[in-house]
Amino acid sequence: MTMAAKYEDGVFKPLEDVKFANGTGVEVHVPGGEPGRQHKSVREFAAFGMWADRDDIPDGVSYEDRIRQPRY
Repeated sequence: MTMAAKYEDGVFKPLEDVKFANGTGVEVHVPGGEPGRQHKSVREFAAFGMWADRDDIPDGVSYEDRIRQPRY
């Protein structure tokens, strides 16, 4: 279930009626992330550098150029 809410005085307040019992636990997902937090650098992702030791892939551009060449 997805619902709109606003944050006021330390509390998330639904913008529509909800039918939950008092004390029901919920999980809140904020699509924009944390306020003031910078986006991750690509270097922080686990996949970064996974081909660093490969001799057949010197860099992404030359690798893409090679695999896109027609093979006759």
